[in-house]
Formats: sequence, structure tokens, C-alpha cells
Amino acid sequence: MREVFHKETDLHNCTGVLLPGGFSYGDYLRAGALAKMSPIMPAIKRFAEQGGPVMGICNGFQILCETGLLPGALMLNKNLRFISRSVGMRVENSDTVFTKHLWQGQIVRMPIAHAEGNYTADPETIRQLEERQQVVFRYVDPVRHDAPNGNPNGSTNAIAGIVNASGNVLGLMPHPDRAAENIIGSADGFPIFLAFAEAAQSATRVEHSF
Repeated sequence: MREVFHKETDLHNCTGVLLPGGFSYGDYLRAGALAKMSPIMPAIKRFAEQGGPVMGICNGFQILCETGLLPGALMLNKNLRFISRSVGMRVENSDTVFTKHLWQGQIVRMPIAHAEGNYTADPETIRQLEERQQVVFRYVDPVRHDAPNGNPNGSTNAIAGIVNASGNVLGLMPHPDRAAENIIGSADGFPIFLAFAEAAQSATRVEHSF
């Protein structure tokens, strides 16, 4: 593993890219809007376009949408407030490189911590995402007064995570990194990281210096 500073321009022969959560530029502007212009992003886009596995968590998901690697956008939560709590998601597609260790219909629990997690896209894009099984995770729990269908942020169709058409780019708002060991409350995120690591190990190393 290697940390890549956002001002670098080279991925140094990496075989997988993880964009973590964590308030890009303080989220003072639209989340991810400035990060998409970081010098490293052209290399990440080339890597993804060549089939390399890329995963974006929370703010990373927002950045992937801003750069066009994933369709749609993340808007302010429906209640216009920051939300931090554990949620349940249903696995909608277990046939991806990221979800192969989960099963269809499985409910996994992970924390969310975001103010802009309300996934939205035009009706045609939503239709295509659903028909092509690009919706990988969907909010289902907990059902409460402000989330009667288990959808905490108003996301269209309760979408919590999607993949691109090629299946090698995943974005999700909940944090599998905060649910990777039982000692911190849940290990439901571990299978996602295991699958991501396996995809990175099997990927072909490509030099991205330009």
C-alpha cells in the first residue's frame, strides 16, 4: 500500500485505487468539486478507463461522480443536516469484483457520516442503473420517523452505492472502513475490502507516468 498525495501526477504502478472519505476541502463548496481538479485525478481517470479497480467511499464517491467516473451527483441530505449513524444496506448485486464475498439480498450494517449523501440523477440514468444492475447497495434500515423507508438522506430509490457500466469503479456513501472489525461494532465491510484487494492483486500493473 502507498499513500498518493493529491498533487502528484503518477500512480506509481499501482493496481488498485481507493479514494477514502473525509471532507475534501472542508466541503465548503459542492463536495468533490475542487478535488476533481487535483493533479492526480487524470492518472486515476486513465487507470479506471483501462479497467483498474477503483473504490470511492463517502467523499470519495462524491469525487468519482464529480469527475464523471460514475454517473449522477450527491446533493444535500433531505433534512439539510449532517447525519452520523449506523445504517443497514441490502446487497442488490453480488456479481461484481467488489461484492463477490457477499450474497444477493444480504443486509450489511455500516456507519454513515455525511451532509451530502442524497444520490440523484436524471430519470433515464436512474432507469439504466437499475436495469443494468449497477445499483449495488440500497438503504433499508433503520425505519424511523425521519426515514420511513429506511432511507436516511433522501437518495433516489434509496441508492447507497453504484458501480460504473464496466463494473470496475464502485462508489458508496456508507463507510466499510469503519465496519471492518467486530471490535468496532461490525465486520460487514471487511468482505468488500477483501474483494477489492483480490481485484488489485490480479490487476495488470500499468505505468501511468506522463
